[in-house]
Amino acid sequence: MSLINLLITLIVIGVLLWLVNTYIPMDAKIKQILNVVVVICVVVWLLSAFGVLGHAHDIQVPQVR
Repeated sequence: MSLINLLITLIVIGVLLWLVNTYIPMDAKIKQILNVVVVICVVVWLLSAFGVLGHAHDIQVPQVR
């Protein structure tokens, strides 16, 4: 993915989130939850786009019995 596509995608997500926050009436707590979910999704998407999460399956987690 090129840097331009990444930047355009982030701008579109930001504008859409701003439009939802500005023009759709909802409770402040619901808006806060929506914002947190979108930010977490974008951060996870960015981490996977840059390959940070690409090798997450290689981590060995011990089993608890």
